[in-house]
Amino acid sequence: MIYLDNSATTRTLDAAADAARTYMTTRFFNPSAAYSAAAETEKAVEAARARLAFALDAKPEEIVYTSGATESNNAAISGALKAMRGKGRLIVGATEHPSAYEVVKAYSRQGYDVVEAPVDSTGAVDLAALSTLLTEDTRLVSVMQVNNEVGAVNDCAAIYRAVKAAAPEAVVHTDGVQGFLKVPFDAKDCDFYALSAHKFHGPKGVGALYVKTGVRFAGGQAEDRRSGTTNTPGIMGMDAAVADYLAHLEEYRKHMMACKLRLAKNLSGIRDVLINGPKPAQGAPHILNVSILGVRGEVMLHALEAREVFVSTGSACSAHKKGKNRILTAMGVTGARQEGALRLSLCPFNTLEEMDAAAAIIAEQAAFLRKYKRR
Repeated sequence: MIYLDNSATTRTLDAAADAARTYMTTRFFNPSAAYSAAAETEKAVEAARARLAFALDAKPEEIVYTSGATESNNAAISGALKAMRGKGRLIVGATEHPSAYEVVKAYSRQGYDVVEAPVDSTGAVDLAALSTLLTEDTRLVSVMQVNNEVGAVNDCAAIYRAVKAAAPEAVVHTDGVQGFLKVPFDAKDCDFYALSAHKFHGPKGVGALYVKTGVRFAGGQAEDRRSGTTNTPGIMGMDAAVADYLAHLEEYRKHMMACKLRLAKNLSGIRDVLINGPKPAQGAPHILNVSILGVRGEVMLHALEAREVFVSTGSACSAHKKGKNRILTAMGVTGARQEGALRLSLCPFNTLEEMDAAAAIIAEQAAFLRKYKRR
């Protein structure tokens, strides 16, 4: 099996699964309880919080544990707006993940002026265009760190500076799901940052939201911003994954980029294969989007599946939706190029040999399927 759909989800590390199991079976105590065993569990949770904060160059008290990125994005956007007085402009990147995009867009029904920040042909937010959209009454700007379909990396620091210069009271929300640990980031460049453990080899059903100190936020616990029993197994599983990444950070990033460049080079040698998004060396190290002209992406996906090569045609959250791809359309990728698009997403445990084998199978299947193209 060659698994190239790591932006949808990743294999849970053995260490992460073991940690989660330990806190489900032997150290299962509720960290809010009064006895000493529970206090030890609470210490473990707080140590995990501190490690996660370190990874973001943040403070432990700025980390709120959640059930994953969808909750984190919803909590950040809704919590920020509930804490503000008056309505105004909301700006959302045109290529945001649905868990942020749809939430922001829905506020138009509540009287907010919702506008989209356009992207360039690589999928990155056009900073000049964004700057023209900023008004004094801008309340929130939501722009992802790394695009989940094409791997474009946004200049979050420049976006943050531009927003604060034009609208000092506005908050900046960053969906960091595809960027956390894979692309350098500093929490000073946003007010909210969402992440999800299963995107970096942690368990599913757990994530976190960074909330900058001083930012008004109506959420209801990190420290009183989220109610409910602490998901200790999930948190400790995520902590094991964070610890592993931090121990191998540059090694993992360099290896993923080497694999991506190898794959891109191999695929570029196939007739009528085009790369969508940034040049491979300039995007995130783990995401490559290509179009195989003359073959529908969904058809190629299933042909590759039969050969045990697993890829996607886009976001897992949009996999069953019909019609045009919103992200590629915003980039100006249309027609046969959009129809033939595939996303191949890597992890630190893929190999160069897999990149060669996958490309060879794609070339073989492309040649075969093109024979049956409708004329």
